[in-house]
Amino acid sequence: MEINGVQIDDTFAEAFPIKMARVQITAVTERWALEAAREATGFGTSVIGCSAEAGIECIVDGSETVDGRPGANILICNMGYKNLENSLLFRLGQCVLTAPTTAAFSGMTEAEKQFDTGKKLSFFGDGYQKNENMNGRNVWKIPLMSGDFIVEQSFGAIEGIAGGNFLILGQNQMAALTAAEAAVDAIRKLKGTITPFPGGIVSSGSKVGSKYKFLKASTNTAFCTSLRSDNVCTLAEDVSSVFEIVINGVSREAIQASMKAGIHAACHVPGVLKITAANYEGKLGIHQFPLHRVLE
Repeated sequence: MEINGVQIDDTFAEAFPIKMARVQITAVTERWALEAAREATGFGTSVIGCSAEAGIECIVDGSETVDGRPGANILICNMGYKNLENSLLFRLGQCVLTAPTTAAFSGMTEAEKQFDTGKKLSFFGDGYQKNENMNGRNVWKIPLMSGDFIVEQSFGAIEGIAGGNFLILGQNQMAALTAAEAAVDAIRKLKGTITPFPGGIVSSGSKVGSKYKFLKASTNTAFCTSLRSDNVCTLAEDVSSVFEIVINGVSREAIQASMKAGIHAACHVPGVLKITAANYEGKLGIHQFPLHRVLE
């Protein structure tokens, strides 16, 4: 298969189940909603070394938010519900409650799994917090120096999928990077997924395991162009740089849509030679996303 002359490998991306919660952060302006969203999703690239994987799902206007103000939806992901509950409490408490004019609402009110995150945060009010109803939502008002912080009592969580991916093989570093940027821009127009790595792009693609027993993952040596002389790199001679796009999503369909949009965008950048995907013979997860089927 080819798109715009770019070869699409007949392979699959391997992904794994993950627990995730959606938080809607609002503020008096979009600037402050995004500031809080960026803080709350920081240090959230991979559960290999982060307390959670996290990212901004989309920007929403007042017609889509609980309180009619500008906002941003974020997804926070973890391998287990207990760790996810802790991540919600710490990230909302330290990064959203502390930001000017913000409020936080659940983006998964119908989920079977619910955490009383807002109730726990309300104790910061030192006894002066108030439990109220806002547009059908059970919320807490916590008095702050700048005005009340409003947080929904409960936040829902579901089982999503993490690790949907594709690799962009470029003639040179800037071609591969430009294509990766185009892919991320296309993915961010869709809802239901995040690209949790810096700017949505992974420079340090990894493989499962390592020669060192204390490491769960290590650099994907087969795709490291500087290891050609070590007879480890398996890339064609005309490939000089590779970037990976990793996608977490609320459903299989959401990840497939984002993969398709991102791959098409990448294939229209000059200097892109091939699109492939990372898989580990089932060692990573149970979900498979065959590239040719995703692009049908």
